Amino acid sequence: MNRVKRCEEKFQELFGAKPTANEGNNPEFMRILQRFIFGEVCYTGSLDNRMRELITITVLAVNQTLPQLKAHTGACLHIGISPVEIRETIYQCAPFIGFPKTLNAIAVIDEVFAENGISLPLENGEAVTEETRCKEGLAIQNSIYGTEISDRYKWLPDEFAEAVPRFLTELYFADFAARKGLNTKDRELMTVVILAALGGAEAQVRRHVEGALKVGNSKEEIVCALVHAMPYMGIPRLFNALNCSAELLS
Repeated sequence: MNRVKRCEEKFQELFGAKPTANEGNNPEFMRILQRFIFGEVCYTGSLDNRMRELITITVLAVNQTLPQLKAHTGACLHIGISPVEIRETIYQCAPFIGFPKTLNAIAVIDEVFAENGISLPLENGEAVTEETRCKEGLAIQNSIYGTEISDRYKWLPDEFAEAVPRFLTELYFADFAARKGLNTKDRELMTVVILAALGGAEAQVRRHVEGALKVGNSKEEIVCALVHAMPYMGIPRLFNALNCSAELLS
């Protein structure tokens, strides 16, 4: 099957529609985009449609490409991804892109949910309490990364030497990584994609590639995730992520 036929097949799977032909003001560009993404990239590597679409909405949230996030949230629902999985994928971005950008993305997915008759708010996904969040966060963090962060930032002045590592532990590993709805394997793979899409976070990309491998992702799955993210984040960020992780992924 050639890439034009594959594009038509994948577009139907994801969106329940046909790719554009000569519609709009830029039909040539849309043909290049759709045939490359849906006719080539989507057929490269082992990841299934579920994981590919979760990767896609991750990159779109990071880059705040909100019209495309709306379309791909619809695709997620169309192929059977649960609203909770979509929500958790977007929530997962917050420690890396900040709360305002995450709120923008949440507004988009909530709009799609409402259009599809999905009642909001969704079921509660919290897994820690105020009393347990530090302990639970440390349990997840230490099992994957040890005490690297707290050891590294002991030089910070006064209360910051304690506060900065604790903020990471309690915010990322407790408030988000411990939540229900996505498993640790998926969350670590998404984190690699988030960091790659951000650009300029290659040290963190490498560290989280190590973490993603440790929790059960294969080298091929990580490479596939980064390659799938490439049309949405650009080739330079793919190469940066691959280059900084080459020793781990080769």
